[in-house]
Formats: sequence, C-alpha cells, structure tokens
Amino acid sequence: MTNRAAGLLLFALISFAAPLQGQQAPAEAAQAAADQLEAATVALEAAESARDRVKALTGTVRAYEAGLGAMREGLRRVARRESQLLTQLKSREDDVAELLGILQTIETSAPPVLMLHPSGPLGAARSAMMVAEVTPGLYARAEALRRDLEEVQTLRLLQQNAAGTLEKGLSGVQEARTALSAAIADRTDLPRRFTENSVRTAILISSTETLTGFASGLAEIAGGAEKITPLSVDISAQRGELDLPVEGLLLRGFEKRDAAGIARPGLLIAARPRALVSTPTAATIRYRGPLLDLGNVVILEPQPDTLFILSGLAEVYGSAGQVIPAGTPVGLMGGSAPQAGAILSLSGEGGGTDRTETLYIEVRMDNSPVDPATWFRIGKGG
Repeated sequence: MTNRAAGLLLFALISFAAPLQGQQAPAEAAQAAADQLEAATVALEAAESARDRVKALTGTVRAYEAGLGAMREGLRRVARRESQLLTQLKSREDDVAELLGILQTIETSAPPVLMLHPSGPLGAARSAMMVAEVTPGLYARAEALRRDLEEVQTLRLLQQNAAGTLEKGLSGVQEARTALSAAIADRTDLPRRFTENSVRTAILISSTETLTGFASGLAEIAGGAEKITPLSVDISAQRGELDLPVEGLLLRGFEKRDAAGIARPGLLIAARPRALVSTPTAATIRYRGPLLDLGNVVILEPQPDTLFILSGLAEVYGSAGQVIPAGTPVGLMGGSAPQAGAILSLSGEGGGTDRTETLYIEVRMDNSPVDPATWFRIGKGG
C-alpha cells in the first residue's frame, strides 16, 4: 500500500465521523404526527355520539390542529435531515469513490500482490500492519455510509406517504369544525346572564368611535336590565397562568408600535388559518360580532370589571349574555386552510411561515387597558 493510499484510509476514519445521535428522530417525529392524526380521526367518530358534543368536538379539532402542526414540523425536520445527509455525501463524493476503490482492491487483490512493496519486505510488513489496523475502521465507516444512504431513502419514502396522511387530516379537521359550529348553534344548556338588545347594541356601535367608548357602554346592550349581576368569581390567582385563546406566536407586544407607527394596548398573535379560538377561563360573552375597524370581535367578562377583548376572527360563536365554561370555542381565525401539496412544498422552511392570521388581544380592567402578558402565558408558541 502506498503512503497516499494509507493517508486516504486514515482520512476516511477521521472524516466519516460517528453517525449523528438520534438521527432517526425526524422520521420518528413525522410518524408520531401521523399517529396523532389517526387518533384524531377516531376521536371525530366518537364525538358524534358523545353526551357533550361541543366538548368532544372541541377536543377533536384541537387534536387535529396539534397533529397537523406536528406533521408540518416533522416534515420540516425530515427535509432538513435529508438535505444535511445529501450535502455531506456530496462533499465526500470523490473521497468515497477513491476509498471504495481502495476497499475493492484490498478485497480482490491476490496475497502475493499485497506482499509486494517498493521498500521491500520491511515496507510490506509495515503496510500490512497499517492495513490490519485501519481496515476494520474503514468497513465501519462504509457501514455508516450505507446507513446514511438508507436513511435518505427512508426519508424520501416518508415524505411521499405523508401526502395521503395530510389529505385525510385536512379533510377531517374541516369536518370537525363544521360539526362543532353546528353543535354550538344547537346548544341550549348554557346559563344566560342577560339577553342582548339588538337596537341598543346598534345605537351603541354607531355612537362610539373607540374601543374604550364601546367598552364603557356595554351595560346598555342588556335588554331591560339597568345593571347586570356580575359573576361571583375571582380569577386573580390565575394571572400570568392563562393559556392564550389561540395557539400561536407573539408578533407584537403591549404598546409596541406597528409598521404604521401606531402603538396599541394589546398583543398581536400570529396563528394558523382556521385555528380555533377559545375562552381561557369561564366567562360571560358581553359582545360578539363586527365592531368599528376591528373586524369580528368577542368581548369576554371573566370576572367583575375585567374584559378580555379578542379581535380579528373570521367566525364567532355563541351569543351575548351566555356564560361559557373555560375552553369553550368562541370563533375561528380566517384564511384558507392549506392543501397537502402546499404543506409538503413548505416542509423545508422554518417554523412560523404558515401562521398568516393575526389575533389581537386586549385586556381591560376598570375600563383601562393593562398588559395582557400579566394574564397570559406568552411563550414562543409551536
């Protein structure tokens, strides 16, 4: 064996590092997401006969949303892993070819040829010792290369199979949302603190130009009631621990200026199209519907003199005066749900690119805005 060949063998042992820890994680994550979507399909079938269909269907929609989100992330990880492997294999293409040639020579050369060496018997002995030391390591690296190639093949097959899983999941979540909307409309078991007076509501909307003005006049929309009896609850102990009404990412914080230089006393959350929006705690619906330039708005009163104002929804559920339990859906975000092909085409992009809708959250106490971050857990989302 020449010094150059021996050097290449040593280079192989160094450059072919041990396989990455947890290299199967991307594929496992995508498969786990597929299992989540399958479980959501089973839950949808069971929800049809559930005693509390609203609760069951709410859980089903959330299961689908979680499964689809996990599938997106799993496919991103699969795409990144595949790209990483292909880049590594491409960068070593020439070295791999030469090393495989050396390996083939070692395997096929007759013993007398291997014993020949320009330096004579001593050089031959030294070469033989070097070959004996590095050949097992070389074969181990060749085995690692084989595993990498097999992983690339597995990842590609997984991406191909994901299309059918996504189609089924997207169809299922749409069916679940439709069923949930119908179940909420048919619901008659919720307590009611007041009945909305539509004429007074219209007058209030037309006579106010700000959210503050509307919030201060909310008592006027209760038909025939001079004063609404407040809920006898105190959720102050939950401040800072409430879940956001929608699963999403924080875009802009309290009193932060937007692109137009306008600072708003609330949070802006980026959410996925058609995401479910729910009340984080038991509350009275004080108003729901279009308001000013805010689009569809839901105003919730979880305790006396405290309002959670949510705007930017495409659809709103329930009616003013109803007292709804924690976790009850109050609407859906807008936008169009992506097709399976669109999700697959975006599988290599970073997280957050599919959160195209925005929910504005404002909290008012004694009719003055406070930082919603003092009430909600504000994380990085998922």
